[in-house]
Amino acid sequence: MIDGTAGVSGRRDADEALLDNPEALAERDPGGMLRHTASAGAQVRESAALAAEANLAVLADDGRPRAVVIAGIGTAGRTGDVLATVAGPRCPVPIIGHRSAGVPGWVGAADVVIAVSASGRSPEALGAAEAAHRRGARLVAVGAPDSQLQSIAEQARAPFIPVPRRAPARASLWALTVPVLLAARSLGLVKVNEADLAETAARLDADADRCRSAAESFVNPAKSLALGLAGSIPIVWGSSPLATVAARRFGDTLSANARYPVVTGALGEAGRGRVGLLDGVFGGLAEGERDIFADPAEDDGEGTRLRLVLLRDGGLNAEDDTDEPLAVEERRADAVQTLAERRGVRCDVVTAEGGSALERLASLIAVPDFASIYLALAHGLDPMAVPAITEMKELSNQ
Repeated sequence: MIDGTAGVSGRRDADEALLDNPEALAERDPGGMLRHTASAGAQVRESAALAAEANLAVLADDGRPRAVVIAGIGTAGRTGDVLATVAGPRCPVPIIGHRSAGVPGWVGAADVVIAVSASGRSPEALGAAEAAHRRGARLVAVGAPDSQLQSIAEQARAPFIPVPRRAPARASLWALTVPVLLAARSLGLVKVNEADLAETAARLDADADRCRSAAESFVNPAKSLALGLAGSIPIVWGSSPLATVAARRFGDTLSANARYPVVTGALGEAGRGRVGLLDGVFGGLAEGERDIFADPAEDDGEGTRLRLVLLRDGGLNAEDDTDEPLAVEERRADAVQTLAERRGVRCDVVTAEGGSALERLASLIAVPDFASIYLALAHGLDPMAVPAITEMKELSNQ
């Protein structure tokens, strides 16, 4: 056991049996991260309703913007990646994520700034909202009601979509994302209709049911994925731009919830260099020296190995002007699976399902979200309370 003055606690070795004990899981998850993650479908419905009550139609009064800037940090910043990939390569204007205070120097009256903060008080979102107002850019704000961000939006007479704060931001991805998508729809930049939202919410509900704590590991895809990752160095690659957003999201949750180091990115980019990790000291070299008769329980950590997670889109991009045709993405994904197999590196595959880009993205995010929590719980970690994050904020605010 590790027990430090900073509040760090847990165990280095994963307790696999714990995952099939719902009562023990509930005890280890006092903040209810499993419950909050299971609310993803409800978040989609609630945020869509709240966005409908905001006056987003005014965004279209001044016509198509020159560019859209999504300002936020962490999960809030990830909403910009979701918007860009759902809008696709045919989007008529650039969608730019901005993860620092203020806005880019070129932002002006011709542009739209969407400031996103789950708490409504992040310096990045507040600084962007204030700068957008000063420069005369159209502003949309998404965040907690009765917050500083709402006050700035009201001063600027800009639309504000309230997102009730019920969970940490990393468990509120869909509550933050849907208002961003609907704001972009009002600007004519993305095609997301009510059916897409309903199907995405239903997909998230179904995956939450499959990944519920009462479902045993052999039928629960999130528990199976967590057990496969236990004790490894995860590499998560996405086969397409959409799958890459999901891969980076999985990296976020593995780091924050389970405190695992992780490599994430696009499979196409990895094929130009990072695929060499499969040959390295944690990949093929380690697997080649492994004693297949050794007792895993006696592994003292020197045998740490890579575990590849491949998120495959298998998307419906035949009508899109994509840089990477579907056939190329599929061949590349097949190739990296073969490479991993030849080197003895184990590989988990999550394949997208659904008729719209948004639903396919949801299908790639849901199970990994739950897996990151189950991995934390298996190590005796509270997935909600992250002492290092708290201390970082305290030290920075000094």
